[in-house]
Amino acid sequence: MTGNLVLPLILQVVGAGVLIAEVVFPSGGLLAILTMGILGYSLYLVFSTVSMVAGMAFVLADIIILPIVVIAGFKVLGRSKMALHTELSSSDGFTSHDESLAGLVGQKGIAITDLRPAGTAMIGNRRVDVVTRGDYIEKGAGVLVDTVEGGRVVARGIEKQACKSTA
Repeated sequence: MTGNLVLPLILQVVGAGVLIAEVVFPSGGLLAILTMGILGYSLYLVFSTVSMVAGMAFVLADIIILPIVVIAGFKVLGRSKMALHTELSSSDGFTSHDESLAGLVGQKGIAITDLRPAGTAMIGNRRVDVVTRGDYIEKGAGVLVDTVEGGRVVARGIEKQACKSTA
């Protein structure tokens, strides 16, 4: 009876390994189908050659262990070189924002292009890419910088006379 459990146990381990490979390597679901086949054949062998109780124990173990294997696979993938990292580290020589942009908060300028909601404005003596909070501002209108969020300058429209009186 224990000799009949060796092959199903080996198939369970191989199935878990192929499941991890499915997480790490893009296969279009081919490895997932292979995993289901391996695990299904393992369960078939246990139910048909060992016993119903052993088969149910294998099913319960699969229900508990396989999600843990998938989660572990994603954690390993996240730390691997194969993962796509979404942020630049400071060792890459890049920063996520321009430090000089922080000084623009509260300054007034003129829209060089239509801001719908993104465009360009002349603030001080500097051309700056700006966005609005969804407002449309015509070319030549006055703008006031509300906030700087990283490399994003957020402005709102003001009257052109108010802009010229302080400029």
